[in-house]
Amino acid sequence: MVPLLLLSLFSLLNSCTSLHNDATVLASLRNSFHSTSPELNSWNTSSLSSACSWFGVRCERHRVVAVDLSNLNISGSISLEISGLQSLVNLSLAGNELEGDIQVSNLPNLRHLNISINQFSGGLDWDYSSLPSLEVFDAYNNNFTAPLPPGVANLKRIKYLDLGGNFFHGSIPASYGSLVELEYLSLNGNDLRGRIPSELGNLTNLKQLYLGFYNVFEGGIPAELGQLINLVHLELSSCGLDGEIPHQLGNLVSLDTLFIHTNFLSGSIPSSLGNLTRLVHLDLSNNALAGEIPHKLATLTGLSLLNLFMNRLHGSIPEFVAELPNLDTLQLFRNNFTGAIPQRLGSNGRIRVLDLSSNKLTGTIPDELCPSNQLKVLILLKNFLFGPIPESLGKCLNLTRVRLGQNYLNGTIPPGFLYLPQLNLLDLQDNYLSGPISENSDSSHSRTQLTQLILSNNLLSGPIPHSISNFSSLQELQLNDNRFDGPISSSIGKLRHVALLDLSHNALSGEIPPEIGNCAQLTYLDLSRNGLSGPIPPEIARIGILNYMNLSGNHLDGMIPRSMSAMRSLTAVDFSFNNLSGRLPDSGQLAYFNASSFAGNPRLCGPVLKNPCNYTSGPVRSRRVLGDFKLVLALGLLLCSLVFAAAAIVRARSYRRASDGDTWRLTAFGKVDFGASDVLECMKDMNVIGRGGAGVVYLGHTRAGEQIAVKRLMGFGSNGHDRGFRAEIRTLGTIRHRNIVRLLAFCSNRDTNVLVYEHMSNGSLGEVLHGKRGGFLGWDRRYRIAVEAARGLCYLHHDCSPMIVHRDVKCGNILLGANFEAHVADFGLAKFLQDGGASECMSAIAGSYGYIAPGTLCSGLCLISFIAT
Repeated sequence: MVPLLLLSLFSLLNSCTSLHNDATVLASLRNSFHSTSPELNSWNTSSLSSACSWFGVRCERHRVVAVDLSNLNISGSISLEISGLQSLVNLSLAGNELEGDIQVSNLPNLRHLNISINQFSGGLDWDYSSLPSLEVFDAYNNNFTAPLPPGVANLKRIKYLDLGGNFFHGSIPASYGSLVELEYLSLNGNDLRGRIPSELGNLTNLKQLYLGFYNVFEGGIPAELGQLINLVHLELSSCGLDGEIPHQLGNLVSLDTLFIHTNFLSGSIPSSLGNLTRLVHLDLSNNALAGEIPHKLATLTGLSLLNLFMNRLHGSIPEFVAELPNLDTLQLFRNNFTGAIPQRLGSNGRIRVLDLSSNKLTGTIPDELCPSNQLKVLILLKNFLFGPIPESLGKCLNLTRVRLGQNYLNGTIPPGFLYLPQLNLLDLQDNYLSGPISENSDSSHSRTQLTQLILSNNLLSGPIPHSISNFSSLQELQLNDNRFDGPISSSIGKLRHVALLDLSHNALSGEIPPEIGNCAQLTYLDLSRNGLSGPIPPEIARIGILNYMNLSGNHLDGMIPRSMSAMRSLTAVDFSFNNLSGRLPDSGQLAYFNASSFAGNPRLCGPVLKNPCNYTSGPVRSRRVLGDFKLVLALGLLLCSLVFAAAAIVRARSYRRASDGDTWRLTAFGKVDFGASDVLECMKDMNVIGRGGAGVVYLGHTRAGEQIAVKRLMGFGSNGHDRGFRAEIRTLGTIRHRNIVRLLAFCSNRDTNVLVYEHMSNGSLGEVLHGKRGGFLGWDRRYRIAVEAARGLCYLHHDCSPMIVHRDVKCGNILLGANFEAHVADFGLAKFLQDGGASECMSAIAGSYGYIAPGTLCSGLCLISFIAT
């Protein structure tokens, strides 16, 4: 009895000792963190006996078997003592900001290890033989820079291995082909070179294989990959592969996704791919494939996506493509296809995206493209299509993008086509369309999403419909080179967001409506070659960002408004061949343009035209007018002074009231060691480190002395026009990616909004390239910066929910960290795009003057095809 009691006592003491040792390791781990989330407040290192009740910790038999600290916004490093948790089975540190080297070894029971989405660096050259039980190893999206660890080949039980999204270099070890239990292997998004080892063909249990993106492999696709008979997903895109597609890939009968796009593959599409009867997604685009589409692909009845664009394919589009019952995306643009479009295409009622542009297709547009209102994107431009636009397209309610330009289409535009409720882009330019554009007869569709309307170079006639003024989101309106007549409606001033307005080469008459000055976002205005008359409205001078203005070839009269001399944004003007008169300003912006901008106006005078102005007639009246003008000017200046003084007093009182009654409020997106007072303290002129269209940037410091960047936003007060602004900022605060500048906090009062970001010590890419230090970046580093910036943008476009479009990508908005790593910045005013349509925040056009990012032109659906077409 006594020995049994002693044995029990010894076992209890041993358990207590083991738990105490594990708790000590956890305490060491806690102390290595720089910042933590509130969840870790339960980690009371002064009470180690309660370790099993700490957040994220799970114990069995008085030993710690699991530690899950994922997505807690933890920064710092990982203590080497982590290997002291001898009974550990599951360790998850994913989704934090942990950095530095990490060493994990001597954990014989560890089966699940997840360190993904952190900032760990160095290499992973561990003693993998001391991790004999490891089945899942996820190190995705860190900063590892060494060669791929060859020791991974010792993980004989490994089933899931993800080393993607890092900077691993060198070649793929052939020994990875010995991991026969492997079901998931991802090495994509690194800097790997060499050949894809044929030994990977031994991984017959593999279900998912990802080797693409940013890797640049030599040679082609190993034929041995055709032995992976259990493979479901094969991703070999954008990794420099050349040669032909091996016909052995037709043996992968379990495959449902085959992505080999953006390589240098040549030859024809293997007919053996018709054996892949479970295939759902097939993307062979952006290669150099030639020949015709194999008819054996007709067996792929489960296919929903077929992308073959940007190749050298020829022949006709097979009729079987129209019979694929589940096909919803068909993109064949930029090939050499000829013949007619299959007339039954779309009859399956599932087609959502159809892009056949930039081919040599003939015939008419099929009538059945949208039988069940599923069609969203229709792009057929740059072909030889003729005949009318099908009437059915005018009733296709879910269309978002339509491009039928540069064909030989004739007839009229179907009624209602312009007014479809989800339509974002309509491009019908360079055809033979004729007749008038109908007004919107459906009041339920009075509010549309249209941002681009391009009808130029057709035979359209009649007046410009008044309904166009209801396109409140319109950014580009091109109606030039048609036969439109009648006056320009004053309702044109309702287009508050239009940036490009081209009505040139028509038969428009009447005066230019002064309401055009309400188009405050206009950068390009062309009303040339019409029959417009009357004076130039001075209200145009209110458009503060107008770059290009062409009013030539009309019957305009009177003087050029002097207020236009103050339009500093103007870079090109043309007033030629009108009936303008008076003296040209010899100062201001108009003085910079040469005589050709004013030619054909015989009553204009001034030094630029070498036509001196004659003031000999009526000298007494001129002096009287001059005297009256001086008197009015003096009175005006006095009145302005009084108004400004009163405004200053009111502003001062308002500011005093705001200071007394409106306190600053700070919203942190994680644990920060600064408060609102620290943020306000740094907003002094001596701390200014940058100025831009969005605001002023100050250099600040946390209480621990770390640098932060404080941006005071211009024109976005808390009582401003955008009621969704705070919701957007909260969304921005959740974004975490190593190539995106992290938003730390948001500080505001009634009148001002301030954003607090992590500070980037090497400034912007623009400063490095073009500033005082310009030109010292080597080409390798420039390439790396470009790739990293693209990764950040890709995350914003495809991995954020809701999707974020930057809309002002430029060198000044790519910031560089201590090691010149790229971070995308200044996307705080970007549109948030929902899956179903328009953005929630439509307050203003973001971006630099004179530039509209391509991403803004797509408000409902962003596709690879948009880049190409």
